[in-house]
Amino acid sequence: MNVIHRERQERLFAAMADEDVDGVMSWGNAWQCDYLRYVSDYSVLEGDAIAIILIDGDLHLIVEGETEAGRARAKCPGATVEAADDLVGAARRYLAKLGNRQIVTAPRTLLPYGLAPENLDRAAADGTDLLDRLLMTKSPAEIDAMRRATEMADAGYRVFRDAAEPGVAEFELVAEIEGYFREAGSPENFMIIGSGGQEVRGMHPAGERRLREGDLVTTELSPCVDGYFSQICRTLVIGEPSRVQQDAFQVYIDAMKAGFSVLKAGVTASEVAKAENDVFRDYGLEEYTTSEYTRVRGHGLGLFLDTKPHILEDVDTVLEEGAFCIVHPNTYHPVAGYMVLGDAALVTKDGYRTFSSTPAELLSTVG
Repeated sequence: MNVIHRERQERLFAAMADEDVDGVMSWGNAWQCDYLRYVSDYSVLEGDAIAIILIDGDLHLIVEGETEAGRARAKCPGATVEAADDLVGAARRYLAKLGNRQIVTAPRTLLPYGLAPENLDRAAADGTDLLDRLLMTKSPAEIDAMRRATEMADAGYRVFRDAAEPGVAEFELVAEIEGYFREAGSPENFMIIGSGGQEVRGMHPAGERRLREGDLVTTELSPCVDGYFSQICRTLVIGEPSRVQQDAFQVYIDAMKAGFSVLKAGVTASEVAKAENDVFRDYGLEEYTTSEYTRVRGHGLGLFLDTKPHILEDVDTVLEEGAFCIVHPNTYHPVAGYMVLGDAALVTKDGYRTFSSTPAELLSTVG
């Protein structure tokens, strides 16, 4: 058991004891396995998986197919691993053996219908809040992993900037970064990109468009270290930035600063979002804070790359000391096009700490 897993397990068992819980059942797949990994230290590669851990340390993993079961046995030698075609049925049969032990399930919104607490043949409760609290606040080893992931994101952006030249296709640029991250030891990276001018309304998976002089090239890099994602968002100009681009980007600089100015333990996600959005309102750009042009003003980071809390004005989740999130006022600008700027930060008692060293400014391939 590595240090991160040990810290997670100690915190999980302490939380279970505090709430008089005997066991936790979690679900995951290859796209989102943060709840599953927190409970079991297992990341599924194919299909779905269910982990049931008891407060005495007994871990039962249910996966789809013998190939995945072999991976699970190698990764979690102390667990009981079951390969099943019917995950729901297998989980229900195992739960029936636990008698009247108090079991909670998570995440509520993603569990199969047959495993929702109200559909089980035994008493069970929703444990999503319990796990969310653990997922949002990080232990010392988790913070160290996210520091290293942030430093890797900075290094990856330097590769991105060096490779961004006129004539290079979006997919070729992304391939450079993916290759760098794999060689550097990051098995996963979520990355989207945008390139062009005023006509560009957002970012997307890499396409065949080739970069041109004067383009804005936006990207979101999200490398993973020891299972933990960090992220950086930056806007790059191919060549010399125009006055229009520079003036437009000042809004994003001011908005990110405003978000960070209120970020500290005890504030809500809505307060951070409002601080960012108020800058756009002051510039007469209120329309571009709506869902028509932007999704969130930031979000949590950790075992999943886009996790709670989402930084929005209607999200009242309190940010506690030890939370890790990105503040990014990414949205469309009506004069210059889509622009992004964002740094990940650790929430502290009196403010925040960011591990990113990439300048928070409109960047250029010149100089």
